Amino acid sequence: MAAFIAAQRADHGVPYAVSCRTLEVPGSWFYKWRRGDLSPRRARRERLKAEVRRLFEVHKGRRGSPMITADLRDLGWRVSKNTVAAVMAEMGLAARRKKRRKGTTRPGKGRWRAPDLVKRDFPAAAINVKWYGDGTDIDTDEGKLYLDSVLDVGSRRVLGFALGEHHDAELAYGALVMAVAVRGGAVPGVIMHTDQGSEYTAAHFRAACRRLSISQSMGRPGSALDNAVIESWHSTLEFELRRVEHFATRAAARAGVAAWIEDYNHHRRHSSLGRVSPVDYERSLAGRDAA
Repeated sequence: MAAFIAAQRADHGVPYAVSCRTLEVPGSWFYKWRRGDLSPRRARRERLKAEVRRLFEVHKGRRGSPMITADLRDLGWRVSKNTVAAVMAEMGLAARRKKRRKGTTRPGKGRWRAPDLVKRDFPAAAINVKWYGDGTDIDTDEGKLYLDSVLDVGSRRVLGFALGEHHDAELAYGALVMAVAVRGGAVPGVIMHTDQGSEYTAAHFRAACRRLSISQSMGRPGSALDNAVIESWHSTLEFELRRVEHFATRAAARAGVAAWIEDYNHHRRHSSLGRVSPVDYERSLAGRDAA
């Protein structure tokens, strides 16, 4: 209607006031439209849209409205998740969808299997209670690069990881050694839960667990749900790195994966941790212990 009133003036010389009276609309409404909405509320909305877009681009389209809302609140904004979701929908911003990826588990050939000490009771009330391990692969133009990792479910922190051209017990051992080193070199009694892959049933890996007083635990063969914690982390890796980045070389993949895990540990927000990162959560635990 406002555009019609403006057209009557431009095409036929009809004054704005006359058109407004004839159409029974307030003249103030029309002039507000003509000048643009300069209200503080509209200005704030435009600033919010600009900041939402900036954060969306900073995270390379990987964050949805809950995470972006948390970022905005850290920056001093008082805004709800629903408002951020509406703004993102208005601008056509949507986080990329996750895609399931085939696993790399190779069942061990021997008879030895660790008992299932977790039994799908995945959470832990503290750190260094339950660790989860698994392997996956990263595509490069030079061929696959394999990644083994260890995650502490108490803080969702990736404690250890190892990258190599072969998916074997040495790779799993490398990730375990890094995890133990991050925790100060001793983690007696921690449960290390994995699938029944050959890298975890190998004598080398088993001996390391015994030496470090780590209790091995394994889910049922062929059941991804029995190791859902680390599978969920691999899904995040797929969503935020493997589907986004193209690696020409294994060296580039090594650097990219290491940088992504560093960012994940220090900046990735988790709803289960109160929307803080794993490292910040562990720092808060240390502060409470000191108090």
